[in-house]
Amino acid sequence: MIQSLTLNTDAPEDTQAVGRALGKHACPGDVILLTGPLGAGKTCLTQGIAHGLGVDGYVRSPTFVLMTRHHGRLTLHHVDLYRIGSSDEAWDLGLEEQLSGDGLCVVEWPDRAPELFPDRCLWVALAYGAGQDQRSLNFSGGTDHHRAVLEELVAVYPATDGMGS
Repeated sequence: MIQSLTLNTDAPEDTQAVGRALGKHACPGDVILLTGPLGAGKTCLTQGIAHGLGVDGYVRSPTFVLMTRHHGRLTLHHVDLYRIGSSDEAWDLGLEEQLSGDGLCVVEWPDRAPELFPDRCLWVALAYGAGQDQRSLNFSGGTDHHRAVLEELVAVYPATDGMGS
């Protein structure tokens, strides 16, 4: 498992490129959990993940519909828990099916119901960087294949801390 790795991006295109790499290497049953303040780049990263999966069309935040499905190499289940009030509400969405399915589940605002997610999830905390378009992406948790793709990304994007064991 990854203890912690932080990558820094300089533009939305860079954040999407990180997402593309995650999508390209995604495996059936993967779960990626995205946290961070409004506008930090959660949907931008998800758009890159979708592109890496070969999803056609524009991916937008499902804030009001709570969950969308996009078809690519794997089915992308894009979930936004911003508007939920409890873990029970998240579970009522049918989240269990998305988390145990053979697609890729990306959840924005999982910190609204963190106890629902298995240990194998890759957590990505996005934060604003020093410049207007700069972002900091802190990765933790995940599996060995997540670790492999993050090691590749370190060669392209500056890391502020190393890979844990």
